[in-house]
Amino acid sequence: MKRRVVILTEIIAPYRTPVFNALAAHPDVDLHVIFLSETDPGLRQWQVYRDEIRYSYEVLASHRQRMGSFSVLITRGMRAALEKSSPQVIVAGGYNYLAMWQAQRWAGAHGVPFLLWSESNVGDARRNFWWVEAAKRKFIRSCQGYVVPGSSAAAYLKTFGVAERRIFVAPNAVDVGRFARAADAARGETGLRKRLGLPERYLLFVGRFVQAKGVFDLLEAYAKLPREMRQAVGLVLTGDGPEREQLAERSRKIESGSVVLTGFLQRDDLPAVYALAEALVLPTYSDTWGLVVNEAMACGLPVIVTRAAGCVTDLVGDGENGYVVGVGDAEGLSAAMSKVWGAPDLRERMAQRSRARSDRFTPDRWASGMADAVAGLMGEQRG
Repeated sequence: MKRRVVILTEIIAPYRTPVFNALAAHPDVDLHVIFLSETDPGLRQWQVYRDEIRYSYEVLASHRQRMGSFSVLITRGMRAALEKSSPQVIVAGGYNYLAMWQAQRWAGAHGVPFLLWSESNVGDARRNFWWVEAAKRKFIRSCQGYVVPGSSAAAYLKTFGVAERRIFVAPNAVDVGRFARAADAARGETGLRKRLGLPERYLLFVGRFVQAKGVFDLLEAYAKLPREMRQAVGLVLTGDGPEREQLAERSRKIESGSVVLTGFLQRDDLPAVYALAEALVLPTYSDTWGLVVNEAMACGLPVIVTRAAGCVTDLVGDGENGYVVGVGDAEGLSAAMSKVWGAPDLRERMAQRSRARSDRFTPDRWASGMADAVAGLMGEQRG
């Protein structure tokens, strides 16, 4: 029997469209998505691919303002949107915004089960003020069920006393097929490196240019590579952010190496940059998951990731399809990059393992996990 499921989430992010489409196609789910805002132009430059959306949705009227490290998003119309959509289950993508609290109160007043879709993890470096943590604890304990992307997020919820039987897994996913096909096509296109201004061989970072992503550790690690290696392999930094100018200035001081800042790239431009790289490096201090790792693996890359990324336990086998290093460990990053670069056969095996492992993190798998969570919350048999 179909259940009317309403998902509440922040913005129309391109990486969410494939998973929401898959859930809308699930035989047991009647999906409606309520977005708190269309985009966040001050933080992200993502294109909205409206023509690809295959699910029912609406966008609330909103006003966004940044106060220091906090993003304050004021929305209007949550109560009316919930009344109109008549949910049998509500899935809230987080607890950071007042609208999520409004929805939780509405659900309680109307006897509608409330699922928290949580990606916070035990390895994340971020710590909030005591009053924020107290509010978070209250919100979490008021939910009837929980959906997480993987084992690290499940472990985080258990620190709040959440019982394992109330936690369901919907593995974080990207459109694996799209990335894999586009990467294969890019590898077969001659002259692409020159046209994109990429080094002949390079290691790759994709993400925001902020200290929390470890970008300055990455520059330090690259500078520590042997001179002959830096002469042979460049470093490509794809993204944008407030530290861009400082990052560019520091990169110019690295001798006998090539550091290229491509700027921010949209989804359809990324597979080519992944495909031509030797490996992805994500030296993050704070990442609830790290979907760029999913993308890189779908494109067939080894991955070097710090333990802070929520995806590590589920996606990265240390020494299998990449390496896991400590947070802030420039020496460890440098050593891992040297290992991947210096062993072509190992690099190829890691690439193949990444591609194979990524096949377990598809939109259909995510949709099945979410549908199982809804069924479990309603007292039905898990799928």
